[in-house]
This record gives sequence, structure tokens and C-alpha cells, in this order.
Amino acid sequence: MDRNTFTGLFLIMVILGGAVFFMKPSEADMKKERERITADSLKKIGAKPATQNPVAPAITTKPDSAVLAGPFGANLAGTAQTSVLENDKLKLTLTNVGGKIKSVEVKGLKTYYDKPVVLFNGSDDKFGLNLNINGKIVNTNDLYFTATQTATNITMRANYSADKYVDFIYDLKPNSNNVGFNISLNGLNQVVQGDSVNLNWQTTLLAQEKDAKKEQEHSSPYYKYVDENPDHLGMGAEEKKELNDGKIEWFAFKQHFFSAVLLPQTPFNKGNLEVKISTEPGKIKWYNANMKLSFNQLANQSYPMTFYFGDNKFSHLKDQGHEIEKLVDMGYWPLKYINRWIVLPVFNFLESFGWGYGLIILVLTILLKLAMSPLTYKSYISMAKMRILKPEMDEIKAKVGEDNATLLQQEYLKLYKKVGVNPLGGCLPMLLQLPFVMAFFFFFPNLFELRGESFLWMNDLSTYDDFIKFGFTIPFIGDHLSLMCILMTISTLIYTYFNNQISGATGQMKYIGYIMPIIFLGVLNSYPSGLNYYYFLANMLTFLQQYLIRTMVNDDKIHAILQENKAKPEGEKQKSKFQARLDDYMRAQAQAKNQEKKGK
Repeated sequence: MDRNTFTGLFLIMVILGGAVFFMKPSEADMKKERERITADSLKKIGAKPATQNPVAPAITTKPDSAVLAGPFGANLAGTAQTSVLENDKLKLTLTNVGGKIKSVEVKGLKTYYDKPVVLFNGSDDKFGLNLNINGKIVNTNDLYFTATQTATNITMRANYSADKYVDFIYDLKPNSNNVGFNISLNGLNQVVQGDSVNLNWQTTLLAQEKDAKKEQEHSSPYYKYVDENPDHLGMGAEEKKELNDGKIEWFAFKQHFFSAVLLPQTPFNKGNLEVKISTEPGKIKWYNANMKLSFNQLANQSYPMTFYFGDNKFSHLKDQGHEIEKLVDMGYWPLKYINRWIVLPVFNFLESFGWGYGLIILVLTILLKLAMSPLTYKSYISMAKMRILKPEMDEIKAKVGEDNATLLQQEYLKLYKKVGVNPLGGCLPMLLQLPFVMAFFFFFPNLFELRGESFLWMNDLSTYDDFIKFGFTIPFIGDHLSLMCILMTISTLIYTYFNNQISGATGQMKYIGYIMPIIFLGVLNSYPSGLNYYYFLANMLTFLQQYLIRTMVNDDKIHAILQENKAKPEGEKQKSKFQARLDDYMRAQAQAKNQEKKGK
């Protein structure tokens, strides 16, 4: 492109830009034109122009005559109305649109934001039957039911005709979290096709707790096949699962500390469950369930069921039977057995004294440490023996050298054999205690009893205490620092320091122990303060135990015993199992070398 052409194009662009800018209509002209277009449009449909500050009228649609003459035609239009059933524990709001429960409030409990606990409440929630009527699928969720109410129950009815109808019957007894629910299909055997009907339930969980992310991680649909253990979909992921491997005894929409469970009297034939993570503020997850009910072509087909709406307290769920208490995650094997049969009974026993939960956790930790004290003592003695042997091990290293690692280890093993020391003696007792340490990692985050309970500066032991708020997010740490998590980390570092003094650890091993507490600071910073409080107490009590043992154990006496063992003839030494295995290992090594030499 030459210079003259470029100059010409540039001038053309300037002229076009100036024309658009200077010739554009004013705001008043644009407003007048919009009003003219609106008036012309309204004139075409015979409507009057709106006055200033118009309010959009409600739009009511009515089915045409052909639809009204079809299945449940008279129930396709109506006016939305609500009814209320309540007792001391629940408040149910039912709507005639779909004849379903619109919302459930669990009485006597508050969300973290000091609002009533409402399990679900919204127009996007659905509940109803899909009926195949003469080849057309009718969803009762779209029908307008007629409500008949007494003191304790409500019957929702949708009429196909005068003698053919669907009844949804809800019954709420006093002081109960259970809602009796009965589906009754009367006379529909003449029009419903197929050997089954589909029950669909969709709902969105509302946020109840402080940490929405943790609430999502602990929420998932659960289900149980007859004669099998309950199972669930992925906690932190979106998933859809077909349930075709057996009769379905019940399914549940589980939230972190609350659940809605549907238990049919006759198990569902098959079905599917689906979960999606919600990104809307105030919402946690979306659940969808489709369950097949056998349709036996009876004149009066009935499906009795029971809803449970309430908290996930282990004892409350256990009272429901059917292993519903397994909604509470107690951890993997063997952790769940430790939590269910040891930790939980002790916790419930301490709770019966009416103490505060801070004191209960303290006493629980003390009892556990007392029960584990023999292992702690053995671990300390074994580490003390290794520390006392260190000068002799250093001498062996100086003679053999570090280059020949195999020979060095053989010399170490000979020394252990002579003095009667098991080098793994300090590790094994700690490994035996590890399942209990890990069990609490599941126990406290899922313990409903800690929800809303305060102790010291911690307002809620079931979630983190954000003692320091950043106002922004730091990778690996989050947007806060938990004071109890910091104290737990410091206590772990102190424990590691004194543990190194006992074991005589040197080199890299001396510093590796300091890395894990820093990692746990990031991991546990958003975990419940009750869990960090327990780990802090456990560290302090372990330190106290070791201090007391150290005052009672004399290193000189241990050294004298080791030297005495070394001086004993080989035949007089009482071999431990470890020493016996060590002898077998050394003999096998010697035989292998002899065979190798013969082969050469």
C-alpha cells in the first residue's frame, strides 16, 4: 500500500467516524422512538399503552379444550395454595402444586447464620409420579391437587375422573421426625400402562454451615440395597449412578449434619441417583432420584412409605433402624470400628454427665492416653536404648566406614543382637496408636453434637475458628488462620523436638519430623476446631507422659543392663522373636554367600 492510498483510507475513516458521532440522534429522540414502537406494538394486539412506571401483570395460562379433555385435564390449572403440618420437631409446608412437601424446617436448630434450619425450599424442587396413561407420560408434579387437612395429616388428591384419582397422604405424629407418606392410586389400573411407575424427587440443598466447601465435601446421596451395607455417590464430585443390582431398601439426600431419607415399606425395584455441585450462593448441591415402584394393576394400588427429616446425630439415626446411622461417616476399616465401638460409647458416657464439650474432649483424650500409656512407655524405653547405643554405633561407623552400607548394617545387627535391643521397638508402639489418631480425623468432623457448641474463643467446635482473617486467599492456607490449629502445630513441633532428644536422631531424620507439622498446618487449618483441640491436647499429654517416664527411668541403669546383656554368653541370652528372626536372616545370608563362593 503506497502513501497516497493510506492517506485516502485514513481520511475516509475520519469522515465516517465524525458522521456517526455528530449525526447520531439525541437521547430524547431515541426515547420518543422507543415509545412509538411500543405503542404501535400494543395497538396491533389491542392493548392500551402502559402508564408511567408500569408493573408487568401476572400471566395466567389456561390449557386449551383439547388438553382439558385429556388425562387429569381438570388439574392442569389452578391457584397455588399451601398448607402446614407441624409438631415439636418439624414444620412442613405443603403445596397443592404437585401435592408435595414444599419445605421442611427442623425446629429448635439454627444455621450458622442464625436462621431456622430449612432443608429445602424452592420452586426448583420437584416430587411426583410419572404415569404412562394411554401412551402419554403424566407427571403429577405438574398437577394442582385438592388438599383435605386434619390435625395430624393432609390428603392431596388429583382426579383423573370421579372414581379415578391419585392421593398423596402425609401424616405427622407428635414429637417425631418421621412423616408417614402413602401414595394411593385408585381405579387407575384401567388407564395406567406398564408394570411399574416412576417416583421422581429433585431438590437443592440449602447452606446451613459456616464453610460451604466442607459442607459440600460431607454431602452426598446415600442408598442401601436389601441385605447390603449402605453406600453413597462421590462426596466431592458430580456423579450419576444406576441402581440395578438389587432391591433398594432406602435412599437419602444427606447433607453434612442433616438428612432427608425416604424409606418405602416395599423396596424399590431399581432406580438411579444423581448429584451436581451448586455454584449459586446459599446452595450446596442438587440431588435427583428416580425410583421404580411395581404396579400390579390393582384397583387400589397403595405405596406406604416413611420420610425422615432431621439431624445426623448417630443415636437419632440408629433409632430409625435399617442401618440409617451409617449416614454418619466413621471412617474406613478399621477406623470406623474404633469410632463406633470405642470412641463413641465413651464420648456418650462422658456426655451423660452434662459437661461442656471442651471438658468432654479433654477427659476423652486423657482416658485414651492412659489406655495407651503401656505402649508409650515401651516406645520411650526402646528409643532410650537406641540413644544410649549411639556412641557404640558411631564407633562401628568409624571403623567400617559409610561407603559399605551392607557391612555397616550387618555390624549394627550384631550389636543389637548382643545387647538384646529391637531397633523397631520404638516404632511398633507408635504404629499401634496410629489408628486411634486417624480415627478422630473422621470422628470430630462428623459429630453432630459439636455443632454450634462453643469453648473458649471457639464459637463452633464443628468448624474452624478464623481467629485471624486475611480478607484474601493464600494458597495452601486459605483466607484465615485458626488459632487452635496454630497451637496444635506449635505443640507438634515441641513434641518433635523432645522426641528427637529421646531417640538421639541426627542428620536428615532430625529435620524430617519438623516438616509434617507445617504441612498439617495447611491441611487442618479449615478443619473443625474440635479436632485441632484434640490433637493439641494429645500432643501435650504425650509430652507430659514422656517427661514423667524420663524422671522415673535412669539412663545409667539401662546402659548397665545393655552391657550386662552384651557380656552374657550366647547360650544364656533369652532370645526375643526379633532376635530369632535376625539370627535366621543372618544364617540365610551366610548360606547364600557360601553357595555363591562354591558356584565360582
